[in-house]
Amino acid sequence: MKAAILVEQGRPLVIDDVELPEILHFGQVLVKVHCSGICGAQINEIDGTKGPDQFLPHLLGHEGSGTVVDRGPGVKTVDVGDRVVLHWRPSDGLESEPPAYKWDGNPCNAGWVTTFNEYAVVSENRITRIPESFDLKLAPLFGCAITTAAGVINNDAQVKIGQSVVVLGLGGVGLNIAQAADLVSANPIVGIDLHEEKLEMGSRFGATHTINALAVTDLDASIREIVGEAGADVIIDTTGDARVIEQAYNATHPDGKTILVGVPQKGNNISIYSLPLHFNKVLTGSHGGSCEPHLDIPRYVSLVENGRMNLDGLITHEFALDDINEAIRAVRSGQAGRVIISMDRN
Repeated sequence: MKAAILVEQGRPLVIDDVELPEILHFGQVLVKVHCSGICGAQINEIDGTKGPDQFLPHLLGHEGSGTVVDRGPGVKTVDVGDRVVLHWRPSDGLESEPPAYKWDGNPCNAGWVTTFNEYAVVSENRITRIPESFDLKLAPLFGCAITTAAGVINNDAQVKIGQSVVVLGLGGVGLNIAQAADLVSANPIVGIDLHEEKLEMGSRFGATHTINALAVTDLDASIREIVGEAGADVIIDTTGDARVIEQAYNATHPDGKTILVGVPQKGNNISIYSLPLHFNKVLTGSHGGSCEPHLDIPRYVSLVENGRMNLDGLITHEFALDDINEAIRAVRSGQAGRVIISMDRN
């Protein structure tokens, strides 16, 4: 199969043929990958945000759509021919050992799921069945972007009707956070970004107000002008920028919550006044919105099918696997919504 391989941190991915394992082990499922999203987590892996990578060379990607080709012993939640979402959060089913791929005769590492490849051997608990009729280009959004965003609102922030929500960074996850906040009747919902086109998208996906951070001299004052002088009930950062995180915390209500989705570079520490944390203020990081894919994905698919959740325009770019490095540049530009890699595209 063709795959995109991370060979060296800070360098473009290598596109080459990778050899699949000859047999499937207990709990493993062979999936034909149709489409994959590109998440900030993959950018972080390439950049070494968390430090040196001990597993090079390895495959990447954690949100995708596919068709089950074969299944190993013990697998019960999917059948051959099923359409599935591939996701990084564990769900129902067995957790298998990672697959043993080979590249140029040597081991090529992978975790329980990868999606920057034409085929993937994944752990049963990293795939969830979806209706056969569901759009395979939209399905990868349920592998991370939508499930994380909705989980941040439902599980991490536990937003109540009428609470104010501020979203810093309107990428694929940020746009869906705004939409999820709208679904639970948060108000106001403030979307903040550096790009006007992203702010326009934010307005279409639930933001009642938008702020271009480059166009204001005092972001804190601009936020409070909308949400109230005491600060926002919930502020969610998707940028991973330490200085932005500090601003988010400062602009949060004394009884409010600052939720971190983006991951700062290792060593890029934040500085905060911690006394409010001893009372009612909350500062916490999100781990995929604490979503449960086997429960949440069918619910969100139903919302889309019944017109309650809007995905139109979330995907702004589509590339072939051969052009994945160009796709990654589009993600880095900050001007994209969700970028999709189509394995079926020439």
